[in-house]
Amino acid sequence: MMPVSPFYIDDIKIDPPLLLAPMEDVTAWPFRIICKEIANPGLVFTEFVSAMAIHHNAKKTYKKLKIDPNERPIAVQIFGSDPHIMAETARIVESYGADIIDINMGCWVPKVCKTGSGAALLKDPLLAENIVKTVVNSVKVPVTVKVRAGWDYSLFAAPELAVRFEAVGAKMITLHARFAKQGFEGKSNWDLISKLVESVKIPVIGNGDIKTPEDAHQVITQTGCAGVMVGRGAISNPWALAEISASLSGKSLQYTPTLQERTSTALRHLKLMIDYETNADPTITQECAEIRATRSLRGLLPLYIKNYPEASKIRNKITQCDYYSEVEDILLDYANSQNPAYTS
Repeated sequence: MMPVSPFYIDDIKIDPPLLLAPMEDVTAWPFRIICKEIANPGLVFTEFVSAMAIHHNAKKTYKKLKIDPNERPIAVQIFGSDPHIMAETARIVESYGADIIDINMGCWVPKVCKTGSGAALLKDPLLAENIVKTVVNSVKVPVTVKVRAGWDYSLFAAPELAVRFEAVGAKMITLHARFAKQGFEGKSNWDLISKLVESVKIPVIGNGDIKTPEDAHQVITQTGCAGVMVGRGAISNPWALAEISASLSGKSLQYTPTLQERTSTALRHLKLMIDYETNADPTITQECAEIRATRSLRGLLPLYIKNYPEASKIRNKITQCDYYSEVEDILLDYANSQNPAYTS
């Protein structure tokens, strides 16, 4: 496959033009580090950060702002419905070292939308525009926006919104090519990305159902978008992200990680999460940090061995774990049972 040219967000070069999507409870610092090491996407995003939580000084939310020099460039995604509180949060995020601030107007889950945030803003263009304008005017780093196609099928709202956002200073628009009411149901309509590309001059990023190198190249060729964003396709599978990353750089990479690599990566993920929890709150004990980390990854770690024999049994065991040593014993015993030569 031919390489795809990098693009720029202001003077920030995105190379390769592959973005790791913001995903709550997934793209915390440990997972981003693993994805950078294995796949090296051109831009990574944090979990989304509640502006209201930052406003009220919530420690749990502040820890999402941890940035490692090895993961730059990095965008911190924020969400909220009050322009001034969003601007306040943007300034704080900028002070923590964010290269880019992204505004979430795509999250469709009820707990976000009922506050007037996320995809709910698609129904209020004036407020959405005011939020972008206020945030842009409050920081020096580039501001970008992620949207859905619209709230429901009655209106493809993204083009009008994108024109408004570009006019007030947004530097990039990402479109998840589904409507908010769809959630993740149905198939993404990449034709909507084409129409959005035609509406603005700033880079447009395509998102939704991009799982393979072929998907990535097809959406870029079909729509003319500047790059692609991958979310669910990367969860506990950074090797798939690596194949896409390589193909966008004009390289061929067909790589299937061994079970040993998968289990080793899962354990590294947990170790990094323990470090993350320890550093986030120096007042807690190491044991408490380990318990928090292990419990937070009970749902993600089993996905590293999804589709392997008896993976569901391993998942059930891991969901009962509280400590690293317990997870390690389970995964190493499992890997050894599938390949007796593997012992570490």
